[in-house]
Amino acid sequence: MINLPTVSDKELVRAARSVLKPREIRHGFTVGNVGCALVSEKGTVHVGVSIDTVSGIGFCAEHSAIASMITHGELVFKKIVAVNEDGRPIPPCGRCRELMSQIHPRNLEADVIISSTKSVKLEDLLPYPWDQKG
Repeated sequence: MINLPTVSDKELVRAARSVLKPREIRHGFTVGNVGCALVSEKGTVHVGVSIDTVSGIGFCAEHSAIASMITHGELVFKKIVAVNEDGRPIPPCGRCRELMSQIHPRNLEADVIISSTKSVKLEDLLPYPWDQKG
């Protein structure tokens, strides 16, 4: 966790790459093959990694970074990125998109880095939310 006055896309991608440490755990499951970094509304950078196990009990790197943010008393982020084993930014899965939106409605305004050249607002990745009013 680091506090920075402003965080560029490049710095956020670098933070996500810094936690990539793919390795096998028990039964051949993997951890650390996706890294995530987000910058909170207060300017704090939180990171997390994926845990890939069976029966749906693992979680994505975005969940891990969001859990860190919540643990430190925040709910809103300004920007988020996940990177794969090669260090390339990747879009969040549907489950992650939904989690981000359910934590706080202002997260829909956050920038989501989806490739090395593009970012979009979370609301653009969730155009028809299930809790949308009529």
